[in-house]
Amino acid sequence: MTMNGSTVQNHTITALVRDKPGVLNRVSSMFRRRGFNIVSLAVGHSEEPDLSRMTFVVEGDKRTIEQVNKHLHKLIDVIRVSEVSSDNVVSRELALIKIRATSETRSEIIQIVEIFNAKIAGVAPDHLIVEVTGDQDKIESLLGLVKRFGVMEVMRTGTIVMERWLGHLHDQRAGAKSRNWGEAASV
Repeated sequence: MTMNGSTVQNHTITALVRDKPGVLNRVSSMFRRRGFNIVSLAVGHSEEPDLSRMTFVVEGDKRTIEQVNKHLHKLIDVIRVSEVSSDNVVSRELALIKIRATSETRSEIIQIVEIFNAKIAGVAPDHLIVEVTGDQDKIESLLGLVKRFGVMEVMRTGTIVMERWLGHLHDQRAGAKSRNWGEAASV
């Protein structure tokens, strides 16, 4: 899709923020006031005490994403903002899917679940609850295959991402000494 000649697509942004009451509200209010569309939002504690990491998947063109970054940097509780390239990341989402199941369809659903390396998280006489972790495409594919049985409910966490290690390029960006993969693996 294009917007004023620019391509609209999903972009992933992470923000390291102070872990205190009201921060999520201030950040989401900024998005609302500016009319930015959040496709996905996940928040959790980070590796640093008293800091949390927010991962946003935001819909927009290049200019929109620049504006999102600019406005996030202005918020007092935001420590660091990064736009994450989809090229060099591990991206995951968790979904719980409640699927209508009868004695006739239960084994077929279980076979589909196994193909996706998903798990049966709950069993009831009339349904199964499936737990699946993966990228958005994997979850959408599983949903597409089980839709014919009757999807009763879906709960999704939102996407989280982590950049892969980039070797000396990453270390230079961070201002650290360069090291090779073997040294990093032994840490």
